[in-house]
Formats: sequence, structure tokens, C-alpha cells
Amino acid sequence: MVKKILHTTLLLFSFLLLAQDAQIEKKKQELEKIKSELQQLRNELNAKSKKEKLTYESYNNLSRQTHLISKVISSLQKEESIKQSQIESIKKEISQIESEIESIKNNYSRYVVAIYKYGKTSELESVIDAQSFNQAVLRIKYLREFSNRRKSDIERLQESKIKLSDAKLVLSKELEEKRKLKETKELEITQLNKRLDEEKKLLSVLRKDKSNISKKLNDRKKAEIQIKNLISKLIEESEKKKEMIVSKDKNVTDKKVINNEAEYDIDLSTKNFASFSEMKGSMIWPVSKGKIITRFGEQRNPKLNTVTVSYGIDILARGELSVKVVADGVVSAVEWLPGYGTVLIVSHKGGYKTVYGHLAEVYVSEGDKLKTGGLIGKVGESLEGNVLHFQIWNGRQSVNPENWLRK
Repeated sequence: MVKKILHTTLLLFSFLLLAQDAQIEKKKQELEKIKSELQQLRNELNAKSKKEKLTYESYNNLSRQTHLISKVISSLQKEESIKQSQIESIKKEISQIESEIESIKNNYSRYVVAIYKYGKTSELESVIDAQSFNQAVLRIKYLREFSNRRKSDIERLQESKIKLSDAKLVLSKELEEKRKLKETKELEITQLNKRLDEEKKLLSVLRKDKSNISKKLNDRKKAEIQIKNLISKLIEESEKKKEMIVSKDKNVTDKKVINNEAEYDIDLSTKNFASFSEMKGSMIWPVSKGKIITRFGEQRNPKLNTVTVSYGIDILARGELSVKVVADGVVSAVEWLPGYGTVLIVSHKGGYKTVYGHLAEVYVSEGDKLKTGGLIGKVGESLEGNVLHFQIWNGRQSVNPENWLRK
């Protein structure tokens, strides 16, 4: 029975490792694609002259690079987490095998002690000493079963030792892979800090030329449209998933109601989150200390004589640059957009979404579940300073964040 359980456990353990390895392989393919794009950006920047490198376009190149490096780091962290899970599973398996070996050894030692104390009884002796024919038959049957069990114990002991040796080899391999992942991640973090430093130096040069502000405003106009399109795309994907779930459920039962959020608001796994709509007027700020420098709606720039429409607000971060998610949610998108740099979109309960733009670093990736106040990244530096762009969407409609944040 123990042997069967051990065999089943090993099979399940093997399937788990295969599933996790497949997940890691997918991550590796995504990483290769990101690294290829990253190398292309580096080549483009290196091909520029010294003068060309001091332009707003070069800043966008660097900003895009920091975004991609941040995605690489996030992916490596995920991979490292999967590896750690595999390592814990292997350690647990090793512990079970060692326990099995110990149990077999204890059984065998009791058998040896019994032989030492009472001597080994042969089948002939048991027949001679028996008081009846039935007793003699039972004794012979017992001796044979006892002997077979001892033989089985020895076989199981040998099998378990081989499995233990194999498991320890796998553990050693996984620990080495995790070490390499950590090493690679640390190298990427060094690259990220280098790019951020280059961005900072370039920004100090670009701030002296007012024409760069105009270029940034043009980028932001385009970015606002791209964010709106991203929101629409996420909603469409959500609705398709919901329709598929409803269609599937209808084949099982007709009792469920489509508008029942508890049953059907699961396309973005938001059904267990706290209510977003109830937070209006009492929502935490995405940064600890900040001042609103660009408000929601139409914005006129008297110097440039331009009018832009902002779907959110710009918050100038003071001191602490960490960015927090304002409500329970799930990360739906991590993109890079000219004018806003790295943009993070989080889906919340009831069809609401929040957008965080101008992030220098991102600590989360798509699919991550977040709790209110959880850290999602760090405010990046722009031409105006350390500014976070923040939006709230109710379906396809942007709403004024000032009406939602605590006063």
C-alpha cells in the first residue's frame, strides 16, 4: 500500500514539474522576444551621433529600454518563483522518501532483533512443535508471509534509495537553475539602474529646450487615444469571455442569471475583490505625498497656445516615489506609450479600471492579483519632474479621479 502511494505521489510530482517547466518555457520564449526588441533599441541608439543622442527621440528610446528591462526583471522573478515552488516540491518528495526508507529500516531491524532473540524457526520445526495439524498449517503460512514481507521490504528499500538519489539530483539541478536566474536578474537590475541614470542625465539637458515640451504634449495626445483603445480592447475581451462562460453554463443549467455579478464577473477574476464603487470620495492616493499639477478634462497651455484633453490627472510626487494600487484588482496590461512611458492598467470589481502612467519601475506583471495599497512600481522622472499620471475608468467612460480620492 505504501509502495502504491509513493508511486502515485511520484507520478503527480512528475506531472507538476512538467506543467511548471512548460510555464517556464513559455516565459523563456517571451523573454527572448523582449530581449530581441531591447537589442534593436540599443543598436538604434548606438548608431546615433553624440548630438543625436541628446534629443527627445533618444529619451523615448531610453524610456522604452527601461520599460523592456523592467519586464525582463518581472518575468525572471516569476520564473524564479516557479523554480522555488519546484524546489519546495522536490524537498517535500525527498522528505517522504526518507521517511519511507526509515520506516522500512525500522521494520527490518525489528525482524533482525526477533531472530537474534528467538532464533530463526524453520517450517519443519514449526510442524514438529505444533499441537495440531491446523496450527502447523497456520504457522507455515505465517512464516512464508513473514519471509515474503522481509524480501519485499528489502526490494522497497533499494527502490526508495534509487528514487531518493534521483530526487536529490533533480534538486541539485533546480537549485543551480535558480542560482543562474537570480544572477541574470541581478545583472538586469544593474542594466535598469544604468538606463534610469542615463534618462535622468538626458532629461536635465532636454529641459533647457522648450520645444521638447511641445513634442511631449503631442505624444501625450496620441497616448490618451491609445489608452482609450486599450481600455476598449480589455472590455471586449472581458465580454467575450463572459459570453463563453454564460454559453457553457446554459448547457448545464438555465437557472443562472446573466447579470449576477457574483456568478459571472469572473473574466478578470474580480468577483472576490472589495467593491470599487463604494470607495468614491474615500479612495487612497496612489502616492503617499503628491500635488495635482494637471487636472482632468481640457487643459490649455497659454505658452504653446494648445488645448489638450486629459483623461486623468498628473500628480507630482514629493519624497516617496512608490506607487500603490488604489483598490483590489488584477493587472490587465503593462505597456509602454510615448509621453507616458510605462503604463499599468488594473481591472477592479464592477467594470472599473485604473491607469498608472510614467512608471520607472514595475514590480508586478499581467495576471497578478493585488490588494488595496499594494506596491506596483515607482514613479518615473519626466520633463516636469517625478510625475505620476493617474486615470479611473468606469467601463468605456473616464471619470475625474479627484472625485474619488480622499480630500
